Amino acid sequence: MRRFTLVIVFLLVTGLTFAGLNLGIKAGYNANKLSTNIDSISSQFKSGMLIGIFLRAGKRFFVQPEVYYTLQGAGYALNDAFNTKSWSQKVLIGSIDIPVLLGVKIVNGEKFNLRINAGPVVSFVTNTSVKDVNIDNIPGPLSGSSINPVNWSIQAGLGVDIWFLTLDARYQGGLNEVIKSVESNGKTWDFSSRNNVFQISVGFKIL
Repeated sequence: MRRFTLVIVFLLVTGLTFAGLNLGIKAGYNANKLSTNIDSISSQFKSGMLIGIFLRAGKRFFVQPEVYYTLQGAGYALNDAFNTKSWSQKVLIGSIDIPVLLGVKIVNGEKFNLRINAGPVVSFVTNTSVKDVNIDNIPGPLSGSSINPVNWSIQAGLGVDIWFLTLDARYQGGLNEVIKSVESNGKTWDFSSRNNVFQISVGFKIL
């Protein structure tokens, strides 16, 4: 029975491989920046990470859905020289990201592929953290509830496959406002923040 199961698994894996179907795991680094429309507020690039799985179906032309957890964030600071109540806040956002990419292999070899891909990404926020980090302990206007729970982006980039390893470099541009207008102490802060991300990842093909 055990041998029969192994034979079935072997035939299934072989069939998926010849059908141009790959399944794998991936992990990587991202640098993102949440923009803002307020001139007196600055936003900094932040480093983060991602880890998840991918599925690629097709040979030269392919579709590649992925699911991964990503950790991103921002550092906001009020830089108003005439305001004695300047504040700064650190924002961390954890989310489950689901991109669905369409691509083509420019070089389609047996052991080496060069490909381009692009497609939409939906992000479901799972956890947030907002901390005041100024030395005067002045609270900022943001809180965890300020962050939109579902966000959409467009992702595009280049990828390389070397045997069972995959390398990807992508840019992701936000389509909606992750942080909109925020009410705090009788004042409205129109953040209008969109998320822009640079991402590098390494993957390992299981199939």
